Amino acid sequence: MVAAASTALIAELVGTVRGGSRHAQVLKQLTDLFVSDADRLNETQISLFDDVLLSLLERTDATTLAHLSATLSGIDLAPRETVRQLALHDDASVATPVLSRSNRLSESDLVEIVKTGSQQHLLAISGRKTLNEALTDALIRRGDVNVSNALARNDGACFSECGYATLVGRAERDESLTEKLGLRWDIPATLLRELLAMATDAVRARFLTASRPAPQLKIEGPAVTAEPAKPVDYTQAQSEVTALNRAGKLNDSMVNRFAVKHSYINVVAALSFMSEVKIEAIEPLIKSDRLYGLIVACKAARLDWSTTRMIIRNRPGCPPVTQQELEQGLEVFESMLLSVAQWTIRFGADRIAAKGNGRSDIAGGRAELKAR
Repeated sequence: MVAAASTALIAELVGTVRGGSRHAQVLKQLTDLFVSDADRLNETQISLFDDVLLSLLERTDATTLAHLSATLSGIDLAPRETVRQLALHDDASVATPVLSRSNRLSESDLVEIVKTGSQQHLLAISGRKTLNEALTDALIRRGDVNVSNALARNDGACFSECGYATLVGRAERDESLTEKLGLRWDIPATLLRELLAMATDAVRARFLTASRPAPQLKIEGPAVTAEPAKPVDYTQAQSEVTALNRAGKLNDSMVNRFAVKHSYINVVAALSFMSEVKIEAIEPLIKSDRLYGLIVACKAARLDWSTTRMIIRNRPGCPPVTQQELEQGLEVFESMLLSVAQWTIRFGADRIAAKGNGRSDIAGGRAELKAR
């Protein structure tokens, strides 16, 4: 069926070329035929489609080609050379769908396009699910500020140390890039220290509430709706912490003991008391998939790194932290001044509270902080 239909289309193509019309119509018919049988075609049959499609590309308008690109971008066995030619097209609207999604483009294809393509072409490649170091290095060399930000935002992008150093250098003039890089936990610890040194107070505060998208896990069987967690009553823990403080016993050693015993109600109450922010601001930092906010809270509470590390390691319901995360956490802890940590956690607390009451202006949080 496929071979016979393709032969008929080739014959029609010959007439189309001679008559100089109906290229878009033939292309659409051929594309529809390919899509309907794509999962049943072998490589020989796919090559036949490839040959016919290639004969039509140069004679078809950009709007039709953009539609073809979008259609082929999600097909695992799309005609390889057709996809490549679409990716090389000067019109970014044609190239973008296959550049951003198609698995039929090789690394060498992508590197070639990075070297010669427009910034729109580079931006499309920057959004691919996975990018190796060779590609990100090439994109960083030629890419503009939008490409840099797209790469920093892409969790599937891997960077060489040189690539990361270049991005950190650019972040000095780009607050948005600083924030995106600060949310990546694969950034080398030494570069993270440099990044934090240049970050504005507002960016540091946003680090407290920002989080990486959690991977979506495939769950077999019927969907289960999780019940909302019941609010924790911290009244007794707050009373205990206050009594310990009056007795001169609320210190590193005591908080460390709370963490070792997994008494995180007391840990939260202690951090809240010692950093002078509300329980509601500390509680989400314990459960966050990022460590930055919790580390800042511990620093603001005048805890040492040993206690901070114990709190991080023993958090309930959280996956084990990696050695790289701990190394980066130590860089954050050691590079941040106590006054900066205290300002950040309090400003961040205002931002957390703002999420609850609909208030979102930074100026308001800053004004409240000055009034304290």
